[in-house]
Amino acid sequence: FPSQTVTGNFAKVIHGLNANQLTDQVIQRSKRMILDTLGVGLLGTSTEVFHKVAQYSKIYSSDLSSTIWGHLDFRLPPLYAAFVNGVAVHSMDFDDTWHPATHPSGAVLPAVIALSEAFPQKKKISGLDLLLAFNVGIEVQGRLLHFSREARNIPRRY
Repeated sequence: FPSQTVTGNFAKVIHGLNANQLTDQVIQRSKRMILDTLGVGLLGTSTEVFHKVAQYSKIYSSDLSSTIWGHLDFRLPPLYAAFVNGVAVHSMDFDDTWHPATHPSGAVLPAVIALSEAFPQKKKISGLDLLLAFNVGIEVQGRLLHFSREARNIPRRY
C-alpha cells in the first residue's frame, strides 16, 4: 500500500474534526477573536482602501450573495464579500497576529461568514459549526505557514 501524502493526511485530519471537539477554552477564545475581528472590520469600513475595493467589487453579481459588514443593503457574491470584508479587517492593521507571522482572523472570519450566509435557509449552519469552521481555518493557516520556508525567515527579514 503506497504511503500517504502529507497533504492527504492533513486533509483526513481536517475532515474528521467536529464541533464536539471544541473545548470550552477554545470556544471562549474563538468568540473573543471573532468579536475583535468584527469590531476591527467595522472600523475598517471607513477607510479609503475599503471604499475602493467595495466600489470595484460592485461589478460582480451572482444568485448567491453575502453581506458587506456595516452595509446591510450592500451584498456581493460570497467570494467578493469575503474579500471586501477581509480588506476592511486588515485595512487599519489592528487585526490579530501570531507566529509564524500572519493575521489569522482577518483571512478566515470573512470567508466563513460569507459562506455561511450563502447557504440556503433550510441548510443554515449552527453557531458551533461556525466556530468549528473558524478554528479549522485558523489551524490550517497556522500549520501551512509553520511549514512554509518563507514564514521561517520573516523574523530575520524585519
